[in-house]
Amino acid sequence: MTRIAAIVPAAGRGERLGLPVPKALLQVGGLSLVEHAVAGLVRAGVDVVVVAAPADTVDDVRRLVPLATVVTGGADRCESVRLALDAIPADVDVVLVHDAARPFGSEDVVRRVVDALQAGASAVIPVVPVADTVKRVDRNGVVVETIDRATLRAVQTPQGFRRDVLVAAHESQNATVTDDAALVEAMGIEVQTVDGDARAFKVTTPWDFSVAEALWERGNQ
Repeated sequence: MTRIAAIVPAAGRGERLGLPVPKALLQVGGLSLVEHAVAGLVRAGVDVVVVAAPADTVDDVRRLVPLATVVTGGADRCESVRLALDAIPADVDVVLVHDAARPFGSEDVVRRVVDALQAGASAVIPVVPVADTVKRVDRNGVVVETIDRATLRAVQTPQGFRRDVLVAAHESQNATVTDDAALVEAMGIEVQTVDGDARAFKVTTPWDFSVAEALWERGNQ
């Protein structure tokens, strides 16, 4: 049986939220974002979860998510993923990478990603259609092109990979990216998409946080 691991990069400081604590420790409904993220992965059947946390919060995060292995994260997302990869047991074949700031990721999305990998895909990302009209502008803010949104998708997490593919992608690329699939694409490996979930949005701004709180309250009334 395929063993599945998930990496949760949680070392970001949440500057756009103006927080005195790392964003992953922000609470929604009495639980931190990282607790929500880890719990969802475990419910979806993930065997091993590795969280990459800021050095000064590792002990706190370990107390919050005792079912996860917690390691010290790096200076950026890519370094955090690489450090977490080193902590994954050797018998794991499939690795997911999931944002700690997506507290309401659907368990169905996790299963769709895993199913596609088990069916033979090397890399899989969940996506949702882009609802707004998208325009390309120049450096002066002048519109130069209207892009056909029918061909566009917004990418969510967890992104899933064959372990050897993700390891090779991080070893071969020196770029700093916010999307692990971009590293795989740069290697010329096909990235497959599956349906995402609108509820799996990322908490990045105060507005996102207020939406997350409202969703939690609505779901627990």
